[in-house]
Amino acid sequence: MTDTLATITQIKNTRTFILELVKDLSIEQLNKIPAGFNNNIIWNIAHLTAAQQNMCYVRSGLAITVKDEHFSPFLSGTKPEKLIEQKEIDSIFEVLLNNMDRLAADYSSGAFLKFDPWDKRYGMKLNSIEDAINFIPFHEGMHIGYIMALKKLV
Repeated sequence: MTDTLATITQIKNTRTFILELVKDLSIEQLNKIPAGFNNNIIWNIAHLTAAQQNMCYVRSGLAITVKDEHFSPFLSGTKPEKLIEQKEIDSIFEVLLNNMDRLAADYSSGAFLKFDPWDKRYGMKLNSIEDAINFIPFHEGMHIGYIMALKKLV
């Protein structure tokens, strides 16, 4: 349990880094989709929350802990459909950090009683909530790369 909680703390620290990386970008820059890309910086950031909710809560048969507006529009296979304004950007940033505290609390309380195994396209099989939580840093590392590439183009 201690290792998994340490991983959750690591994820939150990484997310703090991401927010620091984009803090000076305008609404237009966060929403811009450069040529050759399917999405933008704000979609990538919101996707981190949606993916974590999907991997941890949905795969465990639990209800998501964020509003659907922070979930469905940002799942894998989706792309930005509208300009995201400052109020929603602020909400996305807040949820990005706060849902890690909720995940830690739910994990510590034993909320994750089951898990539907999942073969990820990266050659990894997630068999437990611990596997899902341990996969998150890999997934978020990929998206940090996308965010950094997008930042150079906006």
